[in-house]
Amino acid sequence: MNATFMTGYSPVMKGRRIARPGRMCPDATAGRLTDAIHNARNRPVLLKPFRPTSRPGRTAWRWLGLALIVLSLAASPSIRTARAQATPGVTNDLGTQPSMRVNARRSSIPTSAADQFSAPYGNDHLLGDWGGVQPWLVDHGIHLAVDVLEQLSGNATGGRQRTQTNAGQVGVELDLDWGKIAGAKNLWSHMMIVNGHGRSLSSQFGDNLGAVQQIYGARGNVVAHLVYAYLEQSLIRNHVDLSVGWIPVGSFFAASPLFCDFMNVVLCGNPAPGKYVPGGRDWPSGNLGAVLRVMPRNDVYLMAGLFAVSPHSFNGGISGWSWAQSGMGKLSTPLELGWVPEFGPHHLAGHYKAGFGYDNSHYDDIFQDINGNAWVRSGLPARTHAGRYTAWIQGDQMLMRNGDGATNGLIALGGYMHISGDTVAMSHHAWLGMIETGAHWGRPLDIIGISWNWLQMSRSSILQQEASVATGQPFQPNAWGAVYGIQTHENIYELFYNVHVTRGLTLQPDFQFINRPGATTTFGDAAVFGLQFNAIL
Repeated sequence: MNATFMTGYSPVMKGRRIARPGRMCPDATAGRLTDAIHNARNRPVLLKPFRPTSRPGRTAWRWLGLALIVLSLAASPSIRTARAQATPGVTNDLGTQPSMRVNARRSSIPTSAADQFSAPYGNDHLLGDWGGVQPWLVDHGIHLAVDVLEQLSGNATGGRQRTQTNAGQVGVELDLDWGKIAGAKNLWSHMMIVNGHGRSLSSQFGDNLGAVQQIYGARGNVVAHLVYAYLEQSLIRNHVDLSVGWIPVGSFFAASPLFCDFMNVVLCGNPAPGKYVPGGRDWPSGNLGAVLRVMPRNDVYLMAGLFAVSPHSFNGGISGWSWAQSGMGKLSTPLELGWVPEFGPHHLAGHYKAGFGYDNSHYDDIFQDINGNAWVRSGLPARTHAGRYTAWIQGDQMLMRNGDGATNGLIALGGYMHISGDTVAMSHHAWLGMIETGAHWGRPLDIIGISWNWLQMSRSSILQQEASVATGQPFQPNAWGAVYGIQTHENIYELFYNVHVTRGLTLQPDFQFINRPGATTTFGDAAVFGLQFNAIL
């Protein structure tokens, strides 16, 4: 039912990620990511002294040691054979729902209008068909999934301190086919509810810009946080699709189902910085609005959205259920054009898109006061800007096919996003990556990937921080949280290997190298080891 190549991927459990993508904040970890979006400029940060520990936490290394043992067992020929027999055709059987974090390489990017609106997801579940319950539900138009995602990470060196944390989430997704339930042809409803826990490792070692774990907060410390709830109607033989309701903007625009193969949330399930602004928030935050997607031909689409912009730190309140918030009189209008070609006899799929979004709200300048001087020095009110824009261009291309499925092969991806630097601290983000399945070494359901992300802070943000130093004031926090020095740029390198242990279950060892944590030289470069556990029940 969903155009995954359009809407992208937010994992059940992101995270992109579910996504995603994000992929998805009142806990001490991620609260900084959204709490300061509207009012952080006027809150000084008093930096407290810290005492780095002398060595990495033993708990993290014990977990990583256990992971190596599990991986060695998973790689044995006997288990490989059993897995292949237990999951025949899994490469093609997993569907196109963008919000499900599936556990194997799957055909997740439809290449035609007919494929675009298939069932939300397949039957690759750890608990099988639930004793026959799941097939009965699907036959009656009820698609239900429960996902458990845990991410343990520890920095072996660098950063503010050496430590380890775990962040996790339980998510429940319910998709209803109202054609089967009530005879309303091509009408679906989608709902996602999550419960998150844990702390962000990145905030612990001094980097609030690119969280090394997908589960970074924004879930409100509530039992059931609403991620999205919307209706979707396809028309004109699936060439027109309209979605209306509570929708994560970033799960539709500038999205990709490949982003949440990576753990770092700077890419999963939607690229920064666009997903951190009020008019374009991504998973698990939503905006009240609508998305219209039109496919004049099977390899081209045009998508436009109209969303109410919340002036509050939490869209929908901390629980996500409070849609009728005050002050929602401004609008965000994203637009995206996409091309979905296939090349050669092996149908090497590509996905290319460019987009632009405009938010007509009023925002304070990061640096200038009403007279054009530094407001941190003058104490005068900041200059106000009417409107904020975001622009992006991105793509992925399969270079070599390993089997059936739109993502089963060697894929290169990259992109660039820019946002108004006068009102947002991070203005540029560029990324490159490669993803490959394990068919060449006898493990076709495994995935290996590598990526590089470059984050550049805006000139206005740098000028503000320089003015703070010159006047002896503490650094002001921004939408990403506390600032520990003059921020310029940051590089994030990631390498992962996702092991398909059995149906519905994966383990993913992950290594990330954070160059200039927090976009400063205040702390040393951080080497982060992680282990992700993901089970679709």
